[in-house]
Amino acid sequence: MTAPVPVLEVSNLCKRFGDFHAVNGISFVIKPGEILGLLGPNGAGKTTTIHMLLGVITPTSGSIRMFGLDLERHREEILQQVNFSSTYISLPMALTVEENLRVVARLYGVQDADRRIDDMVKKLEMDEFRRKVTRKLSSGQMTRLTLAKAFLTGPKMLFLDEPTASLDPDIAHKIRALLKEEQRSAGLSILYTSHNMREMEEMSDRIVFLQRGKVVAEGTAQEIVARFGQADLEEVFLTLARESRQL
Repeated sequence: MTAPVPVLEVSNLCKRFGDFHAVNGISFVIKPGEILGLLGPNGAGKTTTIHMLLGVITPTSGSIRMFGLDLERHREEILQQVNFSSTYISLPMALTVEENLRVVARLYGVQDADRRIDDMVKKLEMDEFRRKVTRKLSSGQMTRLTLAKAFLTGPKMLFLDEPTASLDPDIAHKIRALLKEEQRSAGLSILYTSHNMREMEEMSDRIVFLQRGKVVAEGTAQEIVARFGQADLEEVFLTLARESRQL
């Protein structure tokens, strides 16, 4: 039986800024319906990698394929099937939450947009602020809006950069449950970053650990912990973060 085509295939990806290698020859794949955790200390190359996967910045070398297509040659076709959420992005501040979602729905040609928006508002418990102007949102409300924007388009591949960082524990728990449900019901593939090690262990089928722009470990959380001989993933993270500062 033929193995399914990876949703994402990264091969020897590099990004140089002058003499600095932000990303230095990394390779990994994400299978259909898989959640891959991208882990590493600040400066490890996670954000640069995500920006290359989204086509925001151009790799110095290497290749990116999504859904079996080369990103450089099929950018528009690929990005129609992808979405992104981060605590570090913003949406038009003068629009209300609902207006922002309607703009996204029109840009992506979302079918039955009213129903989809109502569904996202309900699932992310946004009804109390759906008509609130975006600039007046709290950080947690803004996080839920960017997540709603990402889910609204029905992506096949979702990039999540610190998706629960500003949420209270109850809402964060519900978001993780929603992600798992979308993974099961829609076969959604996810690239997930977080500095919450317990969350990474809970959410990730596999983890790619970056240090100074290179992959230094890959496998399940349990496999990585065993490889480094530590008690848990947090101890592995602390060990590698301290090594990075000494290099």
